[in-house]
Amino acid sequence: MAAAETEPVPAVAPASRWRRFRLGFRAWRHRRPFWGGTLVVLGGGEILFTYKAPLPVVLHFGLYGLAGILVPAMLVLVGAMILGDPAHRTFYAVLAVLAALGTWLTSNLGGFIIGMLLGVLGGSLAFGWQVGERPPSRRRRRRELRGGADGGGRVGEESA
Repeated sequence: MAAAETEPVPAVAPASRWRRFRLGFRAWRHRRPFWGGTLVVLGGGEILFTYKAPLPVVLHFGLYGLAGILVPAMLVLVGAMILGDPAHRTFYAVLAVLAALGTWLTSNLGGFIIGMLLGVLGGSLAFGWQVGERPPSRRRRRRELRGGADGGGRVGEESA
């Protein structure tokens, strides 16, 4: 008897793997204040980056050298916590805005103002993020008013 031939198992196409990853990331992103947390992390990273700028570029060293590193590092940490724990996003968002405003005094005028603005904007977006169902889009409202795809009558009309 010949050796049993096994059919090769078809490998998952890279396109479908990429699609599953993209759809999974999209679902993860919609369950949390993604853009708010991302902007807070970017703002803190930008402030840390400008703190290590060459001496002729540095405008302001801050109150103490350690505070100039700790406040933006806290901003990066708070941004990561906004992304990781959306249930407590309100507290983290307020903390992010206060830390971003605090960098005006501690780190090169808030990372030459850009990092501070990113932190304040990201904290504001995270604070205003709502959990729940999105309001219907214009297209969906128009479809419902026309009777939808099922061929039903207008909203409010009774069918006999």
